Amino acid sequence: MNRILIVDDSFYMRTMLKNMLTDAGYEVVGEAPNGQTALELAKETKPDLITLDVILPDNTGLDVLKGIKADQPDMKVIIVSAVGQEVIVNEAIEYGAKAYIVKPFSEEKVLEVVSQVLAEEPKQ
Repeated sequence: MNRILIVDDSFYMRTMLKNMLTDAGYEVVGEAPNGQTALELAKETKPDLITLDVILPDNTGLDVLKGIKADQPDMKVIIVSAVGQEVIVNEAIEYGAKAYIVKPFSEEKVLEVVSQVLAEEPKQ
């Protein structure tokens, strides 16, 4: 079973993602409302995938992405954000995000992207 960490400052958004992912058979191993907790939980829970919001109360998702990648270079991260500016999307992909989902999103979209990213073989 694939294990997922959800990072979003909105309790509503975390709950919605958690329900979608749990219903689809994934195990949600943690929820983080901010960047600090996200970095700690990424280390502790070693998930297969992290969903990450760009706007967090204590720092930007891109900083968190860099921090996670510095610590766990192979970690699969999907950005889930209401901020869809191309600049930020490109920057996220450059820092190693596997995909970018813009809110509001459909359940189909989330599950499709999550399964695609999890199916990717790690780069040798």
